[in-house]
Amino acid sequence: MNGEAREMVPSPARGQGDRWERWGRKSSPVTTATTRTSPSASFGYATGLSCRECGKVYELGPYYACEECFGPLEVCYDYPALTRSDIEAGPPNMWRYASLLPVPPDIASRPTTEPGYTKLIRADNLAHALGMRRLWIKDDRGNPTHSFKDRVVAVALAAAAEMGFKVLACPSTGNLANAVAAAAARAGVRSVVMVPADLELQKIITTSVYGGTFITVDGTYDDVNRLASELAGEHPDWAFVNVNVRPYYAEGSKTLGFEIAEQLGWRLPEQVVVPIASGAQLVKVDKGFTELTSLGLVPPTPWRVFGAQATGCSPVSAAFAAGHDVVRPVRPDTIAKSLAIGNPADGPYVLDVVRRTGGVVADVSDDEIVDSIRLLAGCEGIFGETAGGVTLGVLRKLLSEGQLDPEAETVIINSGDGLKTLDAIAEAIDLPDPIRPTLEAFQEAMS
Repeated sequence: MNGEAREMVPSPARGQGDRWERWGRKSSPVTTATTRTSPSASFGYATGLSCRECGKVYELGPYYACEECFGPLEVCYDYPALTRSDIEAGPPNMWRYASLLPVPPDIASRPTTEPGYTKLIRADNLAHALGMRRLWIKDDRGNPTHSFKDRVVAVALAAAAEMGFKVLACPSTGNLANAVAAAAARAGVRSVVMVPADLELQKIITTSVYGGTFITVDGTYDDVNRLASELAGEHPDWAFVNVNVRPYYAEGSKTLGFEIAEQLGWRLPEQVVVPIASGAQLVKVDKGFTELTSLGLVPPTPWRVFGAQATGCSPVSAAFAAGHDVVRPVRPDTIAKSLAIGNPADGPYVLDVVRRTGGVVADVSDDEIVDSIRLLAGCEGIFGETAGGVTLGVLRKLLSEGQLDPEAETVIINSGDGLKTLDAIAEAIDLPDPIRPTLEAFQEAMS
């Protein structure tokens, strides 16, 4: 792979590594997986890691693939009795759900960016325009770096500290880079992030400003991800949030599901539309709904999960349409760069969730994405990122095809801020010519 590596900022100042150790534990990372022996209070009520394919259980540690079948691992728990009041008494951020996450009990007192508990907006104007009865938008622009990635990074950082890693790192399509650099700065630790060189300038700037090591790579996200996997083996004290601590990282997306349910008055929506990049967000929103139901925190009502992709990067949509269980990689070509993952790690599990709940995975063109961004902004005053345009675009498509019920209460996720993807919308906006500062000129312009 040809690449251009640019280190935007030198290594951290003296003493930064010591601050990382004060934030968390001082143990060295463990590199080999062994069968679980006992739970660890450092990870709250998490008890181990289980293989999503064969079910083998491992102790909590920096493991992400099963040694028996190479299936992905996910966190399993032994939850305590928990009430709605317990959660409501928590802080006004995602740590109100700390008991349901693999994080230490004192996580709310540690220096994090405190993401989460973003607005759930009742979108009556948009619902009327689309002919729907009740529509809500989970607007994750309100997170510290203006995307849902702050949630997953916060959990990954907590896990990395408990396991003794020294550097927080990631491959990214942009939003994750922002979140990792910001979270590391807040915690006083070193960050190393890598992105495709053709990333939106807005995301490059909003990563560089936090002062970590920033590298651009001449290639796609999948190229960057392969490089990160190689580097994880070369640097055992680096926590690549979406590679070697991925099981913990992915759990952060459950909080989207938790918040939707709590903000709806402790009930589940009938339908939810979720954008697909790696697919983990969709899978974990469904897991969040399942956990709330099993804990008796919400009534056991059915829900349908729908997945949204851009046509220029739609391997999961293609697999769904063809009735396949295997997701074939593609080379991305879309303005929705935050979703441009051609080989989505959780793609097969997205198919499982969508089919089990009676949903659909669909995709929309770049023109439909831009049109949906403008519709969302014009109807509800929400300027969504291209991923938000994908999600609304798929909602509109499924409504027109009769695959989504307009009478059912529906939530769509706007996962990021349109200010990060200005180039995608710029050509569709007609900018007015300046006028003279006179009443006559104003009246002429208005006419």
